[in-house]
Amino acid sequence: MYMPIQPSLNPFGEDVRYIEFTPATQLSNFIYCYWQLRTVRPLNTPFIYRVVADGCIDILLELNSPDQNFITGLSTSYIEFPLDQQFNYLGIRFFPAALPQLFALDASELTNRFEQISHVIPKTAQYLERHLHAGLTQEQAKEVLDRYFLRVLAGIDLEVDGRFYEAMEIILQNRGNVSVEKDLDTGLSARQLRRLFQFYVGDTSKIFSKIVRFQNILYAKPSAESLRNNKLFYTLGYYDQSHFIKEFKTYFGKSPSKAFERKD
Repeated sequence: MYMPIQPSLNPFGEDVRYIEFTPATQLSNFIYCYWQLRTVRPLNTPFIYRVVADGCIDILLELNSPDQNFITGLSTSYIEFPLDQQFNYLGIRFFPAALPQLFALDASELTNRFEQISHVIPKTAQYLERHLHAGLTQEQAKEVLDRYFLRVLAGIDLEVDGRFYEAMEIILQNRGNVSVEKDLDTGLSARQLRRLFQFYVGDTSKIFSKIVRFQNILYAKPSAESLRNNKLFYTLGYYDQSHFIKEFKTYFGKSPSKAFERKD
């Protein structure tokens, strides 16, 4: 029901490559993808890696220096990471609410933060440092990650309030265009709903809904012309065009017209 998108914003062309590959089937409800971002040859200038808001938590490490591993929580805006002129990053993108279940973490403690994995889940950091390095092929890296996360999954007891997942499903089915007060009546009080979303997702159901709505715009890939003429912002529940543009820029870092302009 949810396919978090990270648009390719690469000014260096073939000198920098980004790929996504899928985890083992048993992990598909928890991990959206593994990904790799690497330079093919050294760059002349530093690379700025932009990440748009997607509601996910990511783990990433520099394969050339596996002790450089990090975890990024849910972001309520786009973020930019300055990278060196040569790099080889491997990442794990967890679906919303997945990583807190696997490791009994409070997602709100990671929101808008960038932490070393060793400070959050030290055993995972140790495993990644020992088993991952730049000499591995994509399939070998996938095997290492699958083996570890399958073991983690087998060792936990998933006990999450079903009403929370019902609220998540409503948000996703409606592409984020929901009224928290009216549409998310799943038997949880407003306080319970807030507490569960903050613990498992990292912020309130309202913020998560806005991010889902934004992600659905990216998935639709509208042209700049259709954004102007079809008034897509009304369909998606925005008050007006200025509200739509302001929120889009918060999550993407550019206006919708710049984000979707055609490059012939």
